[in-house]
Amino acid sequence: MKLGFFTMPVHPHGRNYAETLKEDREAFILADRLGFSEGYCGEHLTDAIENIPNSLMFIATLLDATKQMKVGTSVANLPFSHPVVVASNVAMIDNLFEGRFILGIGAGVLPSDAEAMGILGKDRQAMFVEAIDQVLAIWAGEGPYDIKGNFWNVSTMKTNWPEMGIGGIVKPYQKPHPPIVGTASDPDSKGVIALGRRGWAPVSSNMMHPNNVGNHWVNYCKGAAEGGHKADRANWRVARSIFVCEDSKVAKSYGGGDSNSPYRFYVKQLMAKLARGKKLGVFKSRPEMKDEDVTLDYTVENVVIRGTVNEVVDKILELHEKTGGFGTLLYCGKNWTDVGLGRRSMELMAEKVMPAVNAALGKRVAAE
Repeated sequence: MKLGFFTMPVHPHGRNYAETLKEDREAFILADRLGFSEGYCGEHLTDAIENIPNSLMFIATLLDATKQMKVGTSVANLPFSHPVVVASNVAMIDNLFEGRFILGIGAGVLPSDAEAMGILGKDRQAMFVEAIDQVLAIWAGEGPYDIKGNFWNVSTMKTNWPEMGIGGIVKPYQKPHPPIVGTASDPDSKGVIALGRRGWAPVSSNMMHPNNVGNHWVNYCKGAAEGGHKADRANWRVARSIFVCEDSKVAKSYGGGDSNSPYRFYVKQLMAKLARGKKLGVFKSRPEMKDEDVTLDYTVENVVIRGTVNEVVDKILELHEKTGGFGTLLYCGKNWTDVGLGRRSMELMAEKVMPAVNAALGKRVAAE
């Protein structure tokens, strides 16, 4: 199992914005130094707490600061940008990183983002599909372009000037394009089926109750079969909120038990947003569970993995067995309320937890 990193940074009100950006960069740089295989950043346009508005721009700042890990968006919200902008910007990033880039895409889940962009009442899922189809067509084709859609048109027919390079659009470094992944949190996500049909890789959200994560693989396999693709568990990423500490009591407290815990704050934010949209099902251990039973303590206990090295190893192995196995575990970044504890957790994760997890998995394979 590989170890990756993901952050949709959730920083408390009142923190200096520039300082939170520095902190988020430091987390990626530390992950790279510790040998994390890949790292992803999310984006929201109108959220002062989840406060990175452009994941591509943030990733670009890591070009010379990271050396080995792949970096990516998780996700770039396609309905909020013209496909020409997405295609050209992603191609440039991919060339800058010389193939160390992964494109995570989505339709955008925050209603306030859609309202700010003037598309609150529009079918963002349809916009998302059209956008990625046009981006792929741009990368596959050559100028002059003439791509028509319901939401966007792409044309350089009138101004094409090939002798001067006018009318063409830059292409990605990786051929035919960077690896594409999509994130899902709905236990019965149809988006995962669509990813399988296209042969793209799934990322299961860190918000999901462990009982539901395995559903994603079932749906993904269904889509892959329909699209004529082979479903490989090595390509499946599963994100989890994890805190590791040498002291079990501190692990329990900082990892969600204390009122000042960044993990508790993170979960509280997610719960409030999902409750407003009546989407608390993601946290439920079973579909018939009542919304009022999805308390903050219950959710922290079920979506945060916290403990000593051995305790965290056991919980990861339990998740691996429950899901049937996956290729990459994405460690989810949090606000560094205590910088020392935040950094040490990542160090323990890379240097102690994952070697033990992989040693145990190797023994399981050998025993089979």
